[in-house]
Amino acid sequence: MATALSVATALTFVWLGMVLAISFLEAPLKFRAPEITIRRGLGIGRLVFRALNAVEGVLVVGAVVALVAAGLPGRPAVALGVAVLALLVQVVGGRPRLTRRSDAVLALPDGEEGPRSHAHYAYVGLEIVKVVALAWAGVGLLLTLAA
Repeated sequence: MATALSVATALTFVWLGMVLAISFLEAPLKFRAPEITIRRGLGIGRLVFRALNAVEGVLVVGAVVALVAAGLPGRPAVALGVAVLALLVQVVGGRPRLTRRSDAVLALPDGEEGPRSHAHYAYVGLEIVKVVALAWAGVGLLLTLAA
């Protein structure tokens, strides 16, 4: 049980670190880099977030399997479930809208940006929910390990 909890804890914190690094560090900073246009930033972002979501899927499977092996320790399992639900909403509901928006922007002539996307704000909101849930799950798992 301790090994499974340790694995679930490690995977949860790796997932949290990846979301923090990419969503809250790389994503906003890339648009401040010299020579990065909106078009280039969107192209980079699409690749990076597709890769992040794929890795998140692998981490979810590993963490869920480890939690099931450990006997699903209450609140941390609920918190991880919230993070998984947020990810599913992002991938199924948010990413297609953001892809349509970025497709439209990429189709515009150079120099035009088009209207802002409200779907982006929803995606960021879900990232915040995911970060809080992952932190809650990770700390809860650490406390369970320490008990």
